[in-house]
Amino acid sequence: MLKHNPPLDPVQRELVEVTHARLGEDATMQSAEEQGPLLAFLVRLTGARRIVEVGTFTGFSALSMAQALPADGELIACDISEEWTAYGRQAWAKAGVADLIDLRIGPALETLRALPADPVVDFVYLDADKENYVNYWEELVPRMRPGGMIVADNTLFHGRVLDPAATGSTAGIQAFNERVHADDRVEAVLLTVADGLTLARKRP
Repeated sequence: MLKHNPPLDPVQRELVEVTHARLGEDATMQSAEEQGPLLAFLVRLTGARRIVEVGTFTGFSALSMAQALPADGELIACDISEEWTAYGRQAWAKAGVADLIDLRIGPALETLRALPADPVVDFVYLDADKENYVNYWEELVPRMRPGGMIVADNTLFHGRVLDPAATGSTAGIQAFNERVHADDRVEAVLLTVADGLTLARKRP
Protein backbone atom coordinates (compact mmCIF):
# COMPACT_ATOMS: atom_id res chain seq x y z
CA MET A 1 0.00 0.00 0.00
CA LEU A 2 2.75 2.45 0.93
CA LYS A 3 4.50 1.72 -2.36
CA HIS A 4 1.41 2.90 -4.25
CA ASN A 5 0.62 5.90 -2.05
CA PRO A 6 2.22 9.34 -2.35
CA PRO A 7 5.64 9.13 -0.67
CA LEU A 8 6.51 11.20 2.37
CA ASP A 9 8.62 14.24 1.58
CA PRO A 10 12.04 14.62 3.26
CA VAL A 11 10.73 16.71 6.18
CA GLN A 12 7.88 14.31 6.87
CA ARG A 13 10.22 11.32 6.65
CA GLU A 14 12.71 12.90 9.02
CA LEU A 15 10.00 13.70 11.56
CA VAL A 16 8.66 10.13 11.49
CA GLU A 17 12.15 8.71 11.96
CA VAL A 18 13.14 11.15 14.71
CA THR A 19 9.92 10.40 16.60
CA HIS A 20 10.61 6.67 16.56
CA ALA A 21 14.29 7.08 17.36
CA ARG A 22 13.85 9.38 20.36
CA LEU A 23 10.49 8.58 21.94
CA GLY A 24 10.51 4.81 22.21
CA GLU A 25 7.11 3.28 22.96
CA ASP A 26 5.50 6.72 23.00
CA ALA A 27 6.15 6.85 19.24
CA THR A 28 3.17 4.54 18.75
CA MET A 29 1.00 7.63 19.30
CA GLN A 30 2.17 9.01 15.96
CA SER A 31 -0.37 8.69 13.17
CA ALA A 32 0.41 5.86 10.78
CA GLU A 33 2.57 6.77 7.83
CA GLU A 34 -0.22 6.21 5.32
CA GLN A 35 -2.46 8.66 7.15
CA GLY A 36 -0.32 11.68 6.25
CA PRO A 37 -1.04 11.54 2.50
CA LEU A 38 -4.66 10.57 3.21
CA LEU A 39 -5.24 13.58 5.46
CA ALA A 40 -3.64 15.89 2.90
CA PHE A 41 -5.84 14.39 0.19
CA LEU A 42 -8.98 14.94 2.28
CA VAL A 43 -8.01 18.53 3.10
CA ARG A 44 -7.67 19.28 -0.62
CA LEU A 45 -10.82 17.32 -1.48
CA THR A 46 -12.95 19.32 0.96
CA GLY A 47 -11.32 22.65 0.07
CA ALA A 48 -10.60 23.19 3.76
CA ARG A 49 -9.22 26.54 4.86
CA ARG A 50 -9.64 26.24 8.63
CA ILE A 51 -8.60 23.06 10.39
CA VAL A 52 -8.70 22.04 14.04
CA GLU A 53 -6.49 19.21 15.24
CA VAL A 54 -7.11 17.67 18.66
CA GLY A 55 -3.95 15.81 19.68
CA THR A 56 -0.78 16.85 17.88
CA PHE A 57 2.01 14.76 19.49
CA THR A 58 5.17 15.39 17.42
CA GLY A 59 3.32 17.09 14.60
CA PHE A 60 3.32 14.65 11.67
CA SER A 61 -0.41 14.89 10.97
CA ALA A 62 -0.42 18.68 11.43
CA LEU A 63 2.50 18.95 9.01
CA SER A 64 0.71 16.83 6.42
CA MET A 65 -2.52 18.83 6.65
CA ALA A 66 -0.83 22.25 6.75
CA GLN A 67 1.06 21.44 3.56
CA ALA A 68 -2.31 20.89 1.85
CA LEU A 69 -3.78 24.22 3.01
CA PRO A 70 -3.97 27.31 0.82
CA ALA A 71 -1.65 30.20 1.67
CA ASP A 72 -4.37 31.92 3.73
CA GLY A 73 -5.36 28.77 5.60
CA GLU A 74 -5.09 28.11 9.32
CA LEU A 75 -4.62 25.01 11.46
CA ILE A 76 -5.30 25.22 15.18
CA ALA A 77 -3.33 22.42 16.86
CA CYS A 78 -4.34 21.39 20.39
CA ASP A 79 -1.98 19.52 22.67
CA ILE A 80 -0.80 19.45 26.29
CA SER A 81 2.92 18.78 25.74
CA GLU A 82 5.54 21.40 24.99
CA GLU A 83 8.15 18.61 24.83
CA TRP A 84 6.49 16.51 22.14
CA THR A 85 5.22 19.40 20.04
CA ALA A 86 8.72 20.93 19.98
CA TYR A 87 9.61 18.30 17.38
CA GLY A 88 6.64 19.46 15.34
CA ARG A 89 7.59 23.12 15.59
CA GLN A 90 11.00 22.35 14.11
CA ALA A 91 9.53 20.31 11.27
CA TRP A 92 6.84 22.90 10.50
CA ALA A 93 9.45 25.62 10.24
CA LYS A 94 11.67 23.47 8.04
CA ALA A 95 8.72 22.76 5.73
CA GLY A 96 7.72 26.42 5.56
CA VAL A 97 4.26 25.99 7.09
CA ALA A 98 4.87 27.24 10.64
CA ASP A 99 2.93 30.43 9.92
CA LEU A 100 -0.18 28.36 9.11
CA ILE A 101 -0.18 26.45 12.40
CA ASP A 102 -1.46 27.97 15.65
CA LEU A 103 -0.31 25.61 18.40
CA ARG A 104 -2.33 25.94 21.60
CA ILE A 105 -0.94 24.18 24.66
CA GLY A 106 -3.49 23.26 27.32
CA PRO A 107 -6.50 20.99 27.87
CA ALA A 108 -8.15 20.60 24.48
CA LEU A 109 -11.68 20.94 25.83
CA GLU A 110 -10.82 24.39 27.16
CA THR A 111 -9.27 25.34 23.83
CA LEU A 112 -12.31 24.14 21.88
CA ARG A 113 -14.77 25.89 24.19
CA ALA A 114 -12.87 29.13 23.72
CA LEU A 115 -13.33 28.99 19.94
CA PRO A 116 -16.12 31.06 18.38
CA ALA A 117 -19.44 29.23 18.33
CA ASP A 118 -19.96 30.08 14.66
CA PRO A 119 -19.86 27.12 12.25
CA VAL A 120 -16.64 28.07 10.50
CA VAL A 121 -14.42 24.98 10.90
CA ASP A 122 -13.89 23.09 7.65
CA PHE A 123 -11.93 20.07 8.79
CA VAL A 124 -11.03 18.32 12.05
CA TYR A 125 -8.55 15.60 12.89
CA LEU A 126 -9.32 14.00 16.24
CA ASP A 127 -6.51 11.91 17.75
CA ALA A 128 -6.27 12.61 21.48
CA ASP A 129 -7.33 11.00 24.77
CA LYS A 130 -10.03 8.51 23.93
CA GLU A 131 -12.13 9.00 27.06
CA ASN A 132 -12.90 12.54 25.88
CA TYR A 133 -13.72 11.76 22.25
CA VAL A 134 -17.47 12.22 22.82
CA ASN A 135 -16.86 15.51 24.65
CA TYR A 136 -14.65 16.77 21.83
CA TRP A 137 -17.28 15.68 19.32
CA GLU A 138 -19.99 17.70 21.05
CA GLU A 139 -17.83 20.82 21.00
CA LEU A 140 -16.73 20.36 17.40
CA VAL A 141 -19.87 19.39 15.48
CA PRO A 142 -21.71 22.69 16.11
CA ARG A 143 -18.61 24.57 14.95
CA MET A 144 -18.37 22.67 11.65
CA ARG A 145 -19.59 24.29 8.48
CA PRO A 146 -22.15 22.32 6.47
CA GLY A 147 -20.17 19.84 4.40
CA GLY A 148 -17.22 20.03 6.77
CA MET A 149 -15.44 16.83 7.75
CA ILE A 150 -14.31 15.30 11.03
CA VAL A 151 -11.72 12.53 10.82
CA ALA A 152 -11.31 10.49 14.02
CA ASP A 153 -8.39 8.12 14.53
CA ASN A 154 -8.19 4.81 16.47
CA THR A 155 -11.88 3.99 16.16
CA LEU A 156 -11.16 0.25 16.02
CA PHE A 157 -8.69 0.56 18.90
CA HIS A 158 -6.61 -2.54 18.19
CA GLY A 159 -9.80 -4.59 17.87
CA ARG A 160 -10.62 -4.11 21.52
CA VAL A 161 -13.84 -2.27 20.65
CA LEU A 162 -15.41 -5.74 20.45
CA ASP A 163 -14.85 -6.32 24.17
CA PRO A 164 -18.21 -6.02 26.00
CA ALA A 165 -16.37 -5.55 29.31
CA ALA A 166 -14.13 -2.77 28.04
CA THR A 167 -13.12 0.11 30.31
CA GLY A 168 -10.99 3.24 30.01
CA SER A 169 -9.86 4.26 26.53
CA THR A 170 -11.55 1.32 24.84
CA ALA A 171 -14.88 2.17 26.45
CA GLY A 172 -14.37 5.76 25.36
CA ILE A 173 -13.99 4.68 21.74
CA GLN A 174 -17.03 2.40 22.00
CA ALA A 175 -19.12 5.30 23.28
CA PHE A 176 -17.78 7.55 20.55
CA ASN A 177 -18.58 5.07 17.79
CA GLU A 178 -22.14 4.72 19.08
CA ARG A 179 -22.54 8.50 19.35
CA VAL A 180 -21.36 9.11 15.80
CA HIS A 181 -23.52 6.32 14.42
CA ALA A 182 -26.63 7.77 16.10
CA ASP A 183 -25.92 11.44 15.34
CA ASP A 184 -28.23 12.65 12.57
CA ARG A 185 -26.23 15.87 12.21
CA VAL A 186 -23.65 13.93 10.22
CA GLU A 187 -23.21 11.11 7.75
CA ALA A 188 -20.29 8.88 8.67
CA VAL A 189 -18.30 5.85 7.60
CA LEU A 190 -15.79 3.80 9.60
CA LEU A 191 -12.80 2.63 7.56
CA THR A 192 -10.32 -0.14 8.28
CA VAL A 193 -7.37 2.19 7.73
CA ALA A 194 -4.53 1.82 10.24
CA ASP A 195 -6.22 1.47 13.67
CA GLY A 196 -9.64 2.45 12.36
CA LEU A 197 -10.52 5.82 10.88
CA THR A 198 -13.97 7.41 11.01
CA LEU A 199 -14.91 10.03 8.43
CA ALA A 200 -17.95 12.15 9.32
CA ARG A 201 -19.41 14.85 7.11
CA LYS A 202 -21.73 17.45 8.57
CA ARG A 203 -25.03 17.48 6.76
CA PRO A 204 -26.12 20.70 5.01
